[in-house]
Amino acid sequence: MKTDDFAYIVETKKSFDDAVVSVLRAVEQKGWNLFQIYDVKERLAAKGFQQQPLKIIEICSGKYANQFLTKNRLVSLCMPCKINVIADNGTVKIAGMKPTMISQFFPEVDLKEAELVEKDIIEMVDNAR
Repeated sequence: MKTDDFAYIVETKKSFDDAVVSVLRAVEQKGWNLFQIYDVKERLAAKGFQQQPLKIIEICSGKYANQFLTKNRLVSLCMPCKINVIADNGTVKIAGMKPTMISQFFPEVDLKEAELVEKDIIEMVDNAR
């Protein structure tokens, strides 16, 4: 399995903080809900570890979540969707998990349904770029 199989990743010329704000705007414009933002660098620093900036932004579409959970409640293991903003040695990347992977783990989730969710994730990542 390659990274491209499960993640959609783009580089941006924006600063790390501006990229985070852009993701939040893209999520809002798409009509998805923001669940939580995790500042991984900050949390690890509290334990004495140093990392470059990394924020995990959890998002959800109630419509898609309901569709998937109705088919198999264990899909919740793959929820909520995430878009990460990653500082990586001078570059800033925006990465989203490809929800089409869910249909490989849970065959009752139709690939076409997962593709619709993935289309939204890719649009949000691209719009945040």
